[in-house]
Amino acid sequence: MTAPATTQVEVPDIGDFTDVPIIELHVAVGDVIAVDDPLATLESDKATMDVPSSHAGRVTEVLVAVGDTVSQGTPVLRLDAAEGEPVQDGPAESDAPVPKDAPAAADAEVTAQEPATEKASAPAAAPAASTNGSSNGSGLPVHAGPSVRKLAREFEVDLDQVPASGPKGRITKSDLLAYVRGPAQAPAAAPAAAPSGGSGIPEIPAQDFSKFGPVETQPLSRITRISGPFLHRSWLNVPHVTHNDDADITDTDRFRKELDTQGKAEGYRVTLLAFLMKASVSALKAYPTLNSSLTPEKDALIMKRYYHLGVAVDTPGGLVVPVIRDVDRKGIVELSKELGEVSARARDGKLTADDMSGGTFTISSLGGIGGTAFTPIVNAPEVAILGVVRSRVAPVWDGEAFVPRTLLPLCLSYDHRVIDGALAARFTRHLAHTMGDERRLLL
Repeated sequence: MTAPATTQVEVPDIGDFTDVPIIELHVAVGDVIAVDDPLATLESDKATMDVPSSHAGRVTEVLVAVGDTVSQGTPVLRLDAAEGEPVQDGPAESDAPVPKDAPAAADAEVTAQEPATEKASAPAAAPAASTNGSSNGSGLPVHAGPSVRKLAREFEVDLDQVPASGPKGRITKSDLLAYVRGPAQAPAAAPAAAPSGGSGIPEIPAQDFSKFGPVETQPLSRITRISGPFLHRSWLNVPHVTHNDDADITDTDRFRKELDTQGKAEGYRVTLLAFLMKASVSALKAYPTLNSSLTPEKDALIMKRYYHLGVAVDTPGGLVVPVIRDVDRKGIVELSKELGEVSARARDGKLTADDMSGGTFTISSLGGIGGTAFTPIVNAPEVAILGVVRSRVAPVWDGEAFVPRTLLPLCLSYDHRVIDGALAARFTRHLAHTMGDERRLLL
């Protein structure tokens, strides 16, 4: 009797992400799985994603555990392929035993092929091969963010050799810089007034608040911990200016309510956000500079001829920004249904990396909560972001008398290196003019 063919299942293409931690395993030895069944859940800096099975069969060995970091090509498990299931072609490494703590195949290849460096200027004698590796000499995973790994490659430093001071053994930028400076220069970073991370901005001194009364420390949500540095980076790098205006949406909102009544009967809602997205595309086509990004050299603009709009969604874990693609090709009803579906997945933590990437312009709406105005932070490398708050009814002079009109406050934050005040004002006026008459959304 022929034994079942053993197949090794690996992490498929997960975009530009590497060393993504596993937060949940969905299979165990002995389980029978089908093609596309979820094997594990990964949590990147932007989203959670499931690893689907590329084969069907019975699991004979699980090669990863919760907390391990994986990249494309990392072995996840072995299984006895189901009858009729094709066996992987290629080298016989899938038949060889792979220890659970072994590095990913791609990392091992790089280590083997990297020539030894003889640069006298290297900060340490350690090999420069595994700055992106997933394991160190002790067999434990190296925990470091993408920016730290990139810096390590530039310094030709092996992260296996860098002592970690971050939570759960994570290597921080300060750890890497201290290692590069060497022990002799480490005391230079000791003064409390020294700038943090080379940014030139001194840290806020720590205080013992318990001296003044009872305190309680509550950890930040994961989304908040991750988004904080991104927002800080954008605020420091982008010269922000915010332009405010009002859109008279009296007639448009009346039409929206009619569509919403019909939509509720079919299980979806029609909000002003769908109208704002269509009006934004109209303004972006009229003023394409706001649909661009600066080149890395900061000497030219990359003009985007597509319209993928990011929409900030409030979730129990914090704010996330899924991207609705090709808004220019979709109608109000189609956008409303897609917004409802994406918002539900965002609140359930089911957004993928693709759901969060590729945006050209972002809308952050606080209309369901309130407010009169705010300054949204540009979602770099985009160059502008639209913020909206709750609409209000106000008296407006029509030439003969004051009449009640529904006004929607618009708050456009923009990168002043790319957009000047006059362009921002024209863009916002175009947007407000389009929002004032639903018929203009068809143009």
